[in-house]
Amino acid sequence: MHVSGSHSQHRNAGLGLALLSALTFGGSGVAAKPLIEAGLAPLEVTWLRVTGAALVLLPLAWRHRRLLTRRPGLLMGFALLAVAGVQACYFAALSRIPVGVALLVEYLAPALVLGWVRFVQRRPVSRAAAIGVVLAVGGLACVVEVWSGLSFDPLGLLLAFGAAFCQVGYFVLSDHGGDGRDPADPLGVIAYGVLIGAGALTVVGRPWRIDWTVLAGRADLAGARIPALLLLAWIVLVATVVAYLTGVLAVRRLSPQVAGVVACLEAVIATVLAWVLLAEHLGVAQVVGGVVVLAGALIAQTSAPKAAAAEPVAASVPVAGERELSSGG
Repeated sequence: MHVSGSHSQHRNAGLGLALLSALTFGGSGVAAKPLIEAGLAPLEVTWLRVTGAALVLLPLAWRHRRLLTRRPGLLMGFALLAVAGVQACYFAALSRIPVGVALLVEYLAPALVLGWVRFVQRRPVSRAAAIGVVLAVGGLACVVEVWSGLSFDPLGLLLAFGAAFCQVGYFVLSDHGGDGRDPADPLGVIAYGVLIGAGALTVVGRPWRIDWTVLAGRADLAGARIPALLLLAWIVLVATVVAYLTGVLAVRRLSPQVAGVVACLEAVIATVLAWVLLAEHLGVAQVVGGVVVLAGALIAQTSAPKAAAAEPVAASVPVAGERELSSGG
């Protein structure tokens, strides 16, 4: 009974962290859109977001500096995939295909995680997790109203799938960092992830072209004039630092596939916040889709205790056995 209660508490803590991560990640768009409408390019906002987080986490990076020699492959993979790759591919995709289509393709990541676990690692996947993914993806199709404007630009879709594969890297590498006898501290992984990611995004975002006067002014949010720096602070501290930290901790308490499905709630949260704060109203199909995503997430998370009971290691799926990840992830 004590073991069962411990597993239950562990799972509930992981679920709470995953929901908090989805909430904080989902709130980034509401804060970023006013900045973009005020004159900043999407990639410029992304660079400011990641670079600001890197500066905030610089003391943590120094504290965990031994990670550079202990887990260089993990740090490089997390930075290039989970931080720089997701953001760069997603914003590049937006220039060619509708936002809804790009978002839906990116959040096919949970299904891709299941494919990785089942066909690459050759581990069994619970029926609950599989059903949860199907419901979550179907619900997301309704939330983003994917039927309202399909544009099958081959390169745009390829970039969106690139974001999805990078999202898989986020869940898988977050889990991998906590396995073995010498687990990497999530604070250190995130700190170096955003530091290295900021460097990679500098090449893509070209920050020397930023109109810095935008940050000195105000931006419109829900009819109010909000200081641009306040919105940027929210994006950096909450939507990046807190979001990544809680996301990594959630994966380590659940599993990549379960945490990935719960993360689909980010799209629902982003849509609801946009409805409330940006007057982007929800239709009936979007409301229904949100409920379906929530149902999928709840069904998927019920697979965690069964996996833990059957095999303790299964709740924390290792990525590459006993060997270290290469720098290519």
